[in-house]
Amino acid sequence: MHHGDEDEAEIRDHVLRTWEAWGRGDARAYAALFAPEVDYVAFDGSIARGRAEVERSHAELFASVLRGTCLRGEITDVRRLGAEAAVAHAIGGAVWPWQRGVSAERLSRQTYVLVREGEGWTIAAFHNTRVRPTPPPGSLGFKLFAWFVALRLRLAGR
Repeated sequence: MHHGDEDEAEIRDHVLRTWEAWGRGDARAYAALFAPEVDYVAFDGSIARGRAEVERSHAELFASVLRGTCLRGEITDVRRLGAEAAVAHAIGGAVWPWQRGVSAERLSRQTYVLVREGEGWTIAAFHNTRVRPTPPPGSLGFKLFAWFVALRLRLAGR
């Protein structure tokens, strides 16, 4: 395996370790996989700045609304950004014990920016956003939205 393949395997493994720590409800182990100064954007647009804040917020979540959840999904791609950085994308979401898989309402896409840290990798930035595709042009939903925008523009005098 040449170095690039080895790095990709390490990056994928690092991301999967965050999923494993989440599944154990282990906020400390989860947060330890992120850089001390990480910028962590959650699905709702809120931001946690720094590993300590990621640990604190996830300890609270794992003890309450995310208790017993696991993360399911797939890492869709890993791309190197030079020798010391990479970006990885995944799609998936949190699943409660009574669910078979990620519900359509909770399906999210994640972006991980990783940097080399010693012999391994750490996550310097993370962004999670819900998958909410807009209706395709020509569909009824698109036409209704276009009508609404035209009406609002007319009312605004534009």
